[in-house]
Amino acid sequence: MVNVSDKKITKRTAIAKATMYLGSEIISHFNNEELITKKGPVFQTAIIAGIQAVKKTSDIIPMCHPLLINGVDIAINIIDAQHIEVFCEVTIEGKTGVEMEALTGASATCLTIYDMCKAISQEMVIKEVKLLEKTGGKSDIKNG
Repeated sequence: MVNVSDKKITKRTAIAKATMYLGSEIISHFNNEELITKKGPVFQTAIIAGIQAVKKTSDIIPMCHPLLINGVDIAINIIDAQHIEVFCEVTIEGKTGVEMEALTGASATCLTIYDMCKAISQEMVIKEVKLLEKTGGKSDIKNG
């Protein structure tokens, strides 16, 4: 791991976005922006899974520091008749950034949606997971 002991504590944020193809068959089952399957409410469960993943990032990515996360916000939006997008924003006051935590949270959210909807259709595709924004530390990044 990188030694961060000489770095200053600053407020740091990262926002990751994942795009996922669900298909019209799965989207058609949604009622009021939520789908209830035999496993439970899909989006609510996926948001909880994403938050858990953010908190456990250092357990699965070897060189990540264990962090005391200040906040996690996950939003899931249906963007058309076949696709959703997931946004994961992570905030910390610390010596290292939270890009990996945001990317892990967005990914785990999508994986949970896949798991909960696979009985309806297995044509789902997690299309893209990317870092949109990072603030704090040496440099800020904005990828739109």
